[in-house]
Amino acid sequence: MSKETLIKNLNEDLANEFAAIMQYVTYAAKATGPYRPQLSQFFLAEVADETLHAQFLANKIVALGGEPTTAASKVAAAANNREMLEAIRAAELSAVAAYTARAKEAEEFGDKALTVQLEDMIRDESGHAEEVEQMLRDWPM
Repeated sequence: MSKETLIKNLNEDLANEFAAIMQYVTYAAKATGPYRPQLSQFFLAEVADETLHAQFLANKIVALGGEPTTAASKVAAAANNREMLEAIRAAELSAVAAYTARAKEAEEFGDKALTVQLEDMIRDESGHAEEVEQMLRDWPM
């Protein structure tokens, strides 16, 4: 694993974290219906974790000699609460897959601290996905 490839991949992860922040903030504003207060609060509570992930990734990219991206990935459109939750679940599962791959790359690169941090982020994103999955189980269509 070259340093340049690792930086490129970490920048993709950073763009995805920026998108996650935008997604949670936007969905908090768009939540409707009788569960709006709870959904809005749930979405906004996730912003702090995603911001910490983004800050870590930006710092690591700089430490590796790279330039952090300032562009976010595309945020999934969602017309209602269920679609928002489904989009969040998909984004969190995608983050788990990306961080799993990145942890392997970090290990191959020889950066144990990065590997451990990415494994912690896998735990965070997995927890987010599981929480949303539980919310969706009995969510009306």
